[in-house]
Amino acid sequence: MRSMNEFGNDLYSGRTSFPFVGKRRLWFIIAILLVVGSALVPLFRPVQFSIEFTGGSQFTVEAPANRNQDIATTAVRSVLPNVTTKVTTVNNRDIRVQTAQLKSEQESHDVAAALAKAYGVAEDKVNTSFIGPSWGEGVTRQSLWGLAIFLALTFLILAIYFRTWKMSAASILGLLDVLIITVGVYALAGFEISPAAVIGFLTILAYSLYDTTVVFDKIRENTTEEGAKSSRTFGEAVNLAVNQTLVRSINTAVIAALPVGAILFIGAFWLGAQTLTDISLSIFVGIIVAAYSTLFVAAPLYSLFRENEPAIREHDKRVLAARERATATAVEV
Repeated sequence: MRSMNEFGNDLYSGRTSFPFVGKRRLWFIIAILLVVGSALVPLFRPVQFSIEFTGGSQFTVEAPANRNQDIATTAVRSVLPNVTTKVTTVNNRDIRVQTAQLKSEQESHDVAAALAKAYGVAEDKVNTSFIGPSWGEGVTRQSLWGLAIFLALTFLILAIYFRTWKMSAASILGLLDVLIITVGVYALAGFEISPAAVIGFLTILAYSLYDTTVVFDKIRENTTEEGAKSSRTFGEAVNLAVNQTLVRSINTAVIAALPVGAILFIGAFWLGAQTLTDISLSIFVGIIVAAYSTLFVAAPLYSLFRENEPAIREHDKRVLAARERATATAVEV
């Protein structure tokens, strides 16, 4: 059985090759299904936004002896029967209750008093905060502007660095693929999107961009180093570059995912750190999806974008014709 070093050497030399470009139609079909499926998830399980986006009231009961969440729901409804509540345990210590925007300070005071009585704590142990709808709209607007500016700058910088807009286009499509699938997983898991989650989304886009840039840099090297003298078609040169960086991509994804996974499953699920859940889920899912997207979406897309260029098409014809002549000569001998 080959060692990992031997496997890596075979990938780099081309003796072993995974058909990232050769079977791109299959990968594109899978990618489209994943994107469409992720986009449809919110229709059946709506995306939940945190209070920072929607606005509302929040009550935090500090260290109650009994952390049963049903107590909070009952207490709030004893004051406001028709209000919708969301109750979570924070840091495995406090109870956080979120409601829609309350109409008056008196209602807020009554809810806080009811929570204090229900959990048997002093009223000053129930912290009340309020976020207006205009503030939530501002957060949403700034988040969307941040995403738009990030994608625009990414397209421009990559176009300048690689000297072709087609690499930029393939990279941006790969980034959108990562973003849509990650949001779909968020909706499917029932996690709410908070400002921390948005930070996580931007983080994974930056990670995906880094991974794509490394792979594309190798693609540029392979497709320009030998130029017209290359014995490979353009698609084969792209495929070789992806295989040459495959081990690095896998190692980077695993090393990055392990600590984030520890934060997610130990810190968030076990210890109950809600803030860690928001950001760690987006980063954990994004790292995995980013590695997949770079290899199976962005790189094959770039090859597809370039293969019909006249110079590349002529080069590929010469390479294939030379192989046919070499094969015919070998058969005659």
